Amino acid sequence: MTVEADPVRVESRLTAGQVGCPDCPGVLRPWGWGRRRSVHGMDAALRPRRGRCGVCRVTHVLLPVTVLLRRAYAAEVIGAALLARAGGQGHRSIGAALLVPAATVRGWLRVLAGRLDAARVHLLQVAHRAGVDMSVPEGLGCPWRDLLAALGAATAAVTGRFGAVGVLGPVTAWQVAVACSAGRLLAPGWPTSAGREPATRVAPDVRGG
Repeated sequence: MTVEADPVRVESRLTAGQVGCPDCPGVLRPWGWGRRRSVHGMDAALRPRRGRCGVCRVTHVLLPVTVLLRRAYAAEVIGAALLARAGGQGHRSIGAALLVPAATVRGWLRVLAGRLDAARVHLLQVAHRAGVDMSVPEGLGCPWRDLLAALGAATAAVTGRFGAVGVLGPVTAWQVAVACSAGRLLAPGWPTSAGREPATRVAPDVRGG
């Protein structure tokens, strides 16, 4: 489950019973920690909090909005690779520039290439729900650039409504991408047709949801 980047804020909300369970109407409470892991692009090792629902008894690892599900690279690193692909670069040159194995970059690109239109539509739906008088970006003649345009619209709508700065600094487009996909941007089965990804507040210091 994706939560905001500030661990102090996550702990406070978890202790207060303010983190809803994504599987039922219950709330999560503190339940230990996930395994410590190194994430390329982050200065310190990540040890995410774990929460357990008091109703359905299911536990969830609470991943910050700076990382994607089951990826050992920060969202900003993966985002830089996708941005470079939209600019016409191949996986080898992208990997060399980001110090990421070319095969890893190729895997990211292959996954997203199979869901470019679905991801674009999902982001536009988020922008429509969050924004006021949101206009659909014009087609740019490239599915990768069209996806980035949709992400730009979603970012503008989300930050315009909830604020452009969170507890830990400016809200980035890739944090919005993680939040909109509940960390599943590159995970199997996303976007879901049911649209049940739990929402994430990327600017938790601003009230309004």
